[in-house]
Amino acid sequence: MDARDDRSLLDAWAAGDRDAGEALFARYFEAVVRFFQNKLSRDHDDLIQQTFLGCLEGRARFRGDGSFRAFLFGVAHNVLGKHLRGRYREPTALDLAHVSFAELGDSPSLLIAADQKQLAMLTALRRIPVDHQVALELHYWEGMTAAELAEVLALPVGTAKTRLRRAKQLLAAELADLEAGLTGAEPTATRLDTWAAGIRRQVDRAP
Repeated sequence: MDARDDRSLLDAWAAGDRDAGEALFARYFEAVVRFFQNKLSRDHDDLIQQTFLGCLEGRARFRGDGSFRAFLFGVAHNVLGKHLRGRYREPTALDLAHVSFAELGDSPSLLIAADQKQLAMLTALRRIPVDHQVALELHYWEGMTAAELAEVLALPVGTAKTRLRRAKQLLAAELADLEAGLTGAEPTATRLDTWAAGIRRQVDRAP
């Protein structure tokens, strides 16, 4: 395992060190796979490659004062937006802060829910706006701080905190509708933590 930090690996990769690029890729590959796999039914490989190449091409924007993973997921978020707009009839009208994957008609590539309650959570997640979904997943799956989310979503930190808080509210509202017929549903306060742990395990096990 290469012990160099992310910035050193990125700089070495830019200077022609392919091993450094492969080390950086290996370090974050699974996280980037999770990012796209739970949102789109296809094109994962291309989007993953675009994300890492985007980091290389845009490395001047990574000054080292923030985390590399926030920079990486900021690139992934931009790649996702560009991909969705390329499939949309009116790309200028596609606002990821207001449109959901349910409205766009896309779905995850794999049925990764382990039970009915997890399936309800995934379905509810697809019903909230894309940027709110991104904020929740990165916060719960990748343990991102508000400052990192702000960098990913290109928002002030205060706005990122508001976005995350609103995302939880929207998800809870969708779950209330979906779980009306389920038994044994956990209290809202603990439901997101359970979802984060359970679904992430399912994603990590997916082939």
